[in-house]
Amino acid sequence: MRPVTLLFALALPTALWADDIPLTSRVSDVTLYPQGATVHRSVPFSAPAGQHDLILLDLPQNTDLQTVRVTVTGAQMGGVTTRRDFVPPRGDRQSAAIEAAEAEVERREDALRDAQADIARMQLAVDAADAQVAFLSQLGQGDGVAAQDVATLRDLAQMIGTQTLAARQSAHDARREAEQAERGLKDLIEALEQARRALAALVPEREDRAMLAVSVTADAQIEGTLDVTYQTHDAGWAPVYDMTLTRETGALAVARGAYVRQNTGENWTDVALTLSTVRPSGQTAPSMIYPLLRRIGEPVQLMRKEAAGAAFDRSADSLMIAESAPSVVMAEADFDGLAVTYNYAPPVSVASGADALRIALGTLDTQAEIEARAVPLYDETAYLMATLTNDTGELILPGQTNLYLGDTFVGQVQGDLIAAGAEAELSFGPIDGLRLTRTVLDREEGDRGLIRKSSDLTETAKIEIENLTDEAWSLRVLDRVPYSEQEDLQIDWQSDPRPTEENLEGQRGILAWDFDLAPGASRTITLEHDMQWPEGKILD
Repeated sequence: MRPVTLLFALALPTALWADDIPLTSRVSDVTLYPQGATVHRSVPFSAPAGQHDLILLDLPQNTDLQTVRVTVTGAQMGGVTTRRDFVPPRGDRQSAAIEAAEAEVERREDALRDAQADIARMQLAVDAADAQVAFLSQLGQGDGVAAQDVATLRDLAQMIGTQTLAARQSAHDARREAEQAERGLKDLIEALEQARRALAALVPEREDRAMLAVSVTADAQIEGTLDVTYQTHDAGWAPVYDMTLTRETGALAVARGAYVRQNTGENWTDVALTLSTVRPSGQTAPSMIYPLLRRIGEPVQLMRKEAAGAAFDRSADSLMIAESAPSVVMAEADFDGLAVTYNYAPPVSVASGADALRIALGTLDTQAEIEARAVPLYDETAYLMATLTNDTGELILPGQTNLYLGDTFVGQVQGDLIAAGAEAELSFGPIDGLRLTRTVLDREEGDRGLIRKSSDLTETAKIEIENLTDEAWSLRVLDRVPYSEQEDLQIDWQSDPRPTEENLEGQRGILAWDFDLAPGASRTITLEHDMQWPEGKILD
């Protein structure tokens, strides 16, 4: 490699640098990870016999140069030099699309200026006709007019009238033409604005680039290929799902997709795309475990923690519903036991820092069990729940999930990972006709209600569920009673009716009632708990 010679050679005309071969490259294919990408550029070249430097001046400025890997076919490869700073200029690299858009803006500007000049010329004609009329009106007011004979006065009057009429007619015609031309300006101005918006919509590439120089040697004239791969952090993809539930059958269709983004500084055009679930930017080795040293000492006064309030989060942001196309190109999935790879056949184009490309990854079909779930402690209505087992044989990755009940969009959630064979629950919105009421009874209602002493607290809650819909529902009602891990704090509870399940999924004190509720029917659950503790203690 000859870095000093190369630096001067790049600044000279092309005919003077025979040993250096400048190449123009583009992104050929990309393997995208959730964060990061492997980018591949394949560049054909021709070279005579001898030693040469293949020069690339169009690598993105933020390319991780330490990850650059180069292979050459057709010649023997020598050293590889990369440079991020002090890179010679690439010359005029403006894209054809931007050049065409700029030319269109210039053409529209010229058309508008020509039209405005025509209107100005028409206005000059109006001004000239008005001046002629003013001059003719002064002819009949001179001091020598009264001394003229009758015939001369008659001829003068006829001439003034004829010329004045002609001048006024010319002014009238010129004004009408100017008015029509001004109305035409609106179309020209609108066309110019559209051309400017079209230019603004094009995404220019960053001018700063990195350089790559590869030394090659050949014994004869060669036709070869330079392949360059490197890693970038400024690209990635994210899963997106449209999950559609059919209530009548419990069928659940999981339409998978991916959002592709990149901010590398160059636009990708007609790139072969592969998506991978590998996460090279994440943890790649198991965690370390260290010895645990425990000690004993004198007891200390423990401060009482403040009771934590229950947190409840409900959020659903609506998105625009995309109409399903009759035929959609899907990516083909390949699972090697460690990761899933999706190969997308059609080439794609993604503008840097602007485009968010969505591609389809196929649809998975499964069955779900449907129930109405009620949490009267927090909610006023029950919610439609679907419980599924991922029997598709494929991994459902975490990602944005759009939920549809039939053709109706009901909300959006950030879905969790659903491994093959794992169970998951999805909510498909409120059932407004299943009304919930939870009331803590008090003395004024003539019931035992809420009784609190210094060392005793009893609470009675009345839960009512009413079905105002015209169909029967399989219902699961969830509520809770407090629990204790201290001998001195005694908690007893009872309910009518008894719950179907206690300590739901290992959560102590969480209760569940399962029953069917007919149209127009209602159901009442009474839940009571009593807490007792020694005098002088404080309930936390």
